[in-house]
Amino acid sequence: MSIADWVDELGGMAQKQQLVRRGAGDRHLTAAVRTGEVIRVRNGWYTTLPTDDPRVRAVRVGGRLTGVSAIAAWGGWVERSTTLHVAVPVNAARQRSPGNRRRRLARGRDGVVLHWEERERSAHGDSMFVGLADALRRAALDEPLEVAVAAFDWAMRTGRFERTDLERVLEELPARLQVLAALVDPARESLPESLLCTRARLAGHRVRTQVPITGTSQRIDVVVDGIVAVEVDGREHHLLTFERDRAKDLSITRDGYHPLRPTARLVFDRWPEVLAAIRAAIAARRSALSVGNSGEPPGGPPGRRMLPAFASR
Repeated sequence: MSIADWVDELGGMAQKQQLVRRGAGDRHLTAAVRTGEVIRVRNGWYTTLPTDDPRVRAVRVGGRLTGVSAIAAWGGWVERSTTLHVAVPVNAARQRSPGNRRRRLARGRDGVVLHWEERERSAHGDSMFVGLADALRRAALDEPLEVAVAAFDWAMRTGRFERTDLERVLEELPARLQVLAALVDPARESLPESLLCTRARLAGHRVRTQVPITGTSQRIDVVVDGIVAVEVDGREHHLLTFERDRAKDLSITRDGYHPLRPTARLVFDRWPEVLAAIRAAIAARRSALSVGNSGEPPGGPPGRRMLPAFASR
């Protein structure tokens, strides 16, 4: 087998000692680097992965991916991030630029955030990633609440994380983050759905996810205050299912909801407009229902800051 084969067997990243145990000598490693068979990431580390891969960049710095950087690399629900979050041992030294192993890390200019990793956590994960629980804990501590909720939603939705795992992570988090227990919902099926739910709840609305439509096998992504049925689709999905989506909106309307179908990009970038539309629909429906009734409609006025209970079904 070649040096590259051995590195591939080890997941695309290998330490020199691992390759030496398989029979590689210094001259073999030097030749493999010179021919481009493998790349020397930093002293004692070799890879067959692309040089711009975030895993390679983290190892070049001298650590492992953590936080939203790790979650994004796993395919988790992270919209975008230009910052590289790297966990390094507490006794680490000689951090390098993520793009050049010969250049020292320029703090604050290389797009890297270092997280000094406690010794007991170093056994979690592998050579390129911290453990999942540690990555989620880091995201909860560093990111906006809605970003952390989406990461936990994804981990639980995919079966990588259980409710008991969430409870263990919460034990290590400060009191201000205990609200995650109420906000996380594994029934959500996408990043925009997760963001919409969290933002709506923090704005004072009740949300239910994956609500069944009467007489069909379909479900509504999110129902807000029992009135607005929000379906969030990406552009490609929308174009491929245009007719089916319109038929679904008819069924949603027959069930008594107000259908609203913002794109994922609108949820990401123009949330105040989406929220305004949701509130306008709620206000219009409540106004119609309260004709001749001086009492307040069920659910309370929109916009009240609260954290109500939610239902997944």
